[in-house]
Amino acid sequence: MTTTDERPWEPPLAGTEVQQLFGALDRLRWTFRYKASGLDAAGLAHRVGRSSLTLGGLLKHLAAQEDYASGVKLTGVGMGREWADHGWDGDDEWEFRSAADDSPATLYSLYDGAVARARTRWADALSDGGLDRPADPGWAEGRRINARRLLCDLVEEYGRHTGQADLLREDVDGVVGEDPPDGWRP
Repeated sequence: MTTTDERPWEPPLAGTEVQQLFGALDRLRWTFRYKASGLDAAGLAHRVGRSSLTLGGLLKHLAAQEDYASGVKLTGVGMGREWADHGWDGDDEWEFRSAADDSPATLYSLYDGAVARARTRWADALSDGGLDRPADPGWAEGRRINARRLLCDLVEEYGRHTGQADLLREDVDGVVGEDPPDGWRP
């Protein structure tokens, strides 16, 4: 087994701009998924202090962000039936509020499915214009963002929420650390 097989979240040491950006995103995806993994409903619903934030809410939120960024913003294909089937209403807080109604299996499936769809959409989009490719919808003022900006926004979104997941998971059962252990898989 090569180091890459043992640690697929490790970004390249000297890659292209695309490889580095997706390496950073994938490292955050893997780390976030590790922090949220293997929990029952109580663990996914655990809160710290007065905060209403939960690992289940973060799983559902980041799943929605993956599909929103790659489906709505990048390619214009929309959110997909899996979201309508789960009652998605477009409200910014829906994912956080509704996650407690979902089983752990549903939350993990939503997240893993959204990441898989996003990887495919990003690969297709980058083969058709690279990071300079305009994202599908324009802003209200008629301005358009490119794929690079959209990707950087997603990295920032993950950075914020992976840090939150780190604190939540430590409070649930003491799991700490930056990366999953070698060979870990969801």
